[in-house]
Amino acid sequence: MSIAAAAFAVEIPFFFRGTPSGHDVEFHLYSWLEVLSQWKQGIAYPRWAALAHFAYGEPRFIFYPPASWTLGAALSAIFPWTVVASIYIWIVLVAAGVSMFLLARQWLDRRDAIFAAVLYAINPYHLVIVYWRSACAELLASSLLPLLLLVLLRADEKGRRVTIFLALLLASAWLINAPAALMIHYSLALLMVVIAWQRRSPRILVAGTAAVLLGAALAAFYLLPAVYEQKWVNIAEAVSAGSRPLDNFLFIHTADAEHDAFNRVISWVAIAEIMTTFFAAWAARRWGSRNRQLWYSLVVWAAACAVLMLSITSPVWSILPKMRFMQFPWRWLLCLGVPFTLLIVLGVRRWTARGAIYLAMLCVLALAWEHFQSPWWDNAADLREMQDNMATGAGYEGVDEYTPVRADPSSINKDARRAIVDGPARATIRVSQWNPELKLFTAEMSAPDNLALRLLNYPAWRVEVNGRRVQPGTRDGAGQMLIPVDAGANRVQVTLIQTWDRRVGAWISTLAMILVLLLLRKRLLAPSSVRNCSSNP
Repeated sequence: MSIAAAAFAVEIPFFFRGTPSGHDVEFHLYSWLEVLSQWKQGIAYPRWAALAHFAYGEPRFIFYPPASWTLGAALSAIFPWTVVASIYIWIVLVAAGVSMFLLARQWLDRRDAIFAAVLYAINPYHLVIVYWRSACAELLASSLLPLLLLVLLRADEKGRRVTIFLALLLASAWLINAPAALMIHYSLALLMVVIAWQRRSPRILVAGTAAVLLGAALAAFYLLPAVYEQKWVNIAEAVSAGSRPLDNFLFIHTADAEHDAFNRVISWVAIAEIMTTFFAAWAARRWGSRNRQLWYSLVVWAAACAVLMLSITSPVWSILPKMRFMQFPWRWLLCLGVPFTLLIVLGVRRWTARGAIYLAMLCVLALAWEHFQSPWWDNAADLREMQDNMATGAGYEGVDEYTPVRADPSSINKDARRAIVDGPARATIRVSQWNPELKLFTAEMSAPDNLALRLLNYPAWRVEVNGRRVQPGTRDGAGQMLIPVDAGANRVQVTLIQTWDRRVGAWISTLAMILVLLLLRKRLLAPSSVRNCSSNP
């Protein structure tokens, strides 16, 4: 109840201001509406966001992990649209709190564990995500971090099961948010080294490595297409100016005043969290003498998170694999939330002091709100406008990094019809079906010519004219699909096919899941005496 009440308290301003309209709010909310629309058309796992780029489409759901947009779409199907975002935020904050409670309860009494759960659920960076960023998937990933530490610290007790549990957790990370998954994997590597060194045992390194491979296999149905098909889109735009690590270290200056205003908000929050964390670590050092493994793990993890937010680590961001695709060094605040929470609870024993610390953190947020950049808000009318844009087919703005190669969304004609002649020929065009993965129409042509579709060209589209497969062209600039047709009657079918990488990824995930189920079944069926022996060698 305490966790649920705290998560509800975070949303009290919503009743007076509306829904926070952070940096990513339109991306997530339109994705939820798009997925719900495709479910209603019988598409269980969407790949193509049909109404992105104002109904020209983009392969958004190939590259963005499915967990957050699946949850958002499911909530959109159940609750009134104007409250869906609020319900999503409440559920995710509660999940984060429950996750921390499970971790904290291993070392703390019930009251302290509940306090840790509440503090983690509504820690300062989570409030920044809620009010300024609207990074729904990243917020959902916060529920995995306490479980990561819990599984690693209990590795000896779990025996071989640690590999299965870690693999499921790592697979979940990939399916929730790619930048968070990178942070979780790098955190895993660091924590494994620390714990293996303390125990003088390399066994946890072996188990962790196996878990990384098994976790990637479980998530292969998403990972393999997302990796392979990157060459078909402008993925480098994800780390363009303003979104590069170089532009987002703490207290960095750029030519974008609005960007720098938010950077001041997040920088002061980060400094406040870092200072509080290390003050609490110093205060908890006596407790750490009795529980060295947990204390050292928290301190080393916190130190790594803090250092990686500073510009002196810029070479590290260029060297470590895929690190630059995390975009924002201050994202490490997501991981810092675990040491921040536990070290406060362990080092600050007086309840008045705990309350004073959290009140001070809220004051930092309030000052940043007042002096640097206040949040934006969407009211009910703004949210209903999103629904109208979907219902009318007008569409919404797409994402640069998911735009197919050779396409320029700024050059598209928002008023274009679904299919028109691209040359001098005359044509009578009748559209019989136009859904996200299938376009079917006829064109009676006066002469051979090209048909221009309100659709961005992408290698996964298969085009057939009168039952014969043809190679579509691309209009220079906009990236619009061009289909060559002959004089006379033409029956055109455009289908989003299941490419080889998606089929292979699905098979790998299926086989990996079968392996996990077999291992779990074997473990459950083993005699209790054998299990006890294997857990206590």
